[in-house]
Amino acid sequence: MTTAITDLYPTRGAAETAVPRQDPVVWSPPGTPGPIAPSALQSYERDGFLAIEELITPNEVAVHRAELERLVSDPAIRADERSIVEPKTQDVRSVFEVHRISEIFEALVRDERLVGRARQILGSDVYVHQSRINVKPGFGASGFYWHSDFETWHAEDGLPRMRTVSVSIALTENFDTNGGLMIMPGSHRTFLGCAGETPKDNYKKSLQMQDAGTPSDEALTAFAQRHSIRLFTGKAGSATWFDCNAMHGSGDNITPYPRSNVFIVYNSVENAAQEPFAAPVPRPSFIGARDFTPVR
Repeated sequence: MTTAITDLYPTRGAAETAVPRQDPVVWSPPGTPGPIAPSALQSYERDGFLAIEELITPNEVAVHRAELERLVSDPAIRADERSIVEPKTQDVRSVFEVHRISEIFEALVRDERLVGRARQILGSDVYVHQSRINVKPGFGASGFYWHSDFETWHAEDGLPRMRTVSVSIALTENFDTNGGLMIMPGSHRTFLGCAGETPKDNYKKSLQMQDAGTPSDEALTAFAQRHSIRLFTGKAGSATWFDCNAMHGSGDNITPYPRSNVFIVYNSVENAAQEPFAAPVPRPSFIGARDFTPVR
């Protein structure tokens, strides 16, 4: 007999709803040793993000950026279902499951500088729920509208709890003009359940342009007034860790300066994906992993 899992975070119903977070932000007990200093961990718990000026070195940036360029220019990768293209330009926008495509990015997800921080935040072993490279070339690359990742991962992938952390590592410089990441500090403490049912195969559209799971203008206005908006800039090699429920997005890049990054999502092995909470079937495993093997 299968035990039903209580849905702590209802979404995709008839109306938009807001409920307080039911889960910790930092799951490790106080004083647990790890690469994140106690003061930085407290900042992450309060704000829902942690910026690091240099997570990987300039030499490592050069290696990973060259690998990114190789992947997005490879016709076989472009034809793979794991590649998402810009609707207007037909340029590659993202390549998913990049740690299974590339040995270089596979080594990165296992790097202790990354996985050690993920374990410290989540209080357990972790697996990779999602990995991808994002490419924002200059002159018109479209942005990612405001959203909570957890809302989608809960609704469409079946992650039951907020025990997931993302890291975005810049492979080009993030200016304040080229479509950088924006986060609303403290927004991770409120879950915003979005209105409207999840369309069939929603991922095919949402990875190009978000629709289902998008907050209303009224809710976003209230969040922004309550939490403000932080824009992240930094050199290549800098990184931003952020909570799965942080409200975030990025604008279009109409500058000549590209903005590319590698994006890795670590989920606790104790929070493995179940059946979707608000979708007919799970998204493909290259978007939301169903292999929960711990990263070693």
